[in-house]
Amino acid sequence: MTVTGVQWQELLAGLDYPVSREDLIRWGQENGASTEMLQMLRALPAEQFDSPAELHETLGTLA
Repeated sequence: MTVTGVQWQELLAGLDYPVSREDLIRWGQENGASTEMLQMLRALPAEQFDSPAELHETLGTLA
C-alpha cells in the first residue's frame, strides 16, 4: 500500500510547526498512523521541519 498525500494531510492536520522527527513519530502513534506511515516517519532524517511544505517535500523523497 502506498500512502497518499491526502492520508498525510489528514494525519498531520493540527500539528504545530516546527516539529522534530521524534515529535512526528509520537503524533503518528497517538493519532492512528498506519504501520507504513510510522515506518516512513522513522526513516526521516533527524532534523526539524519548519513547515508542512518542508515535511511533505522530505516525505516525497521516501516514497
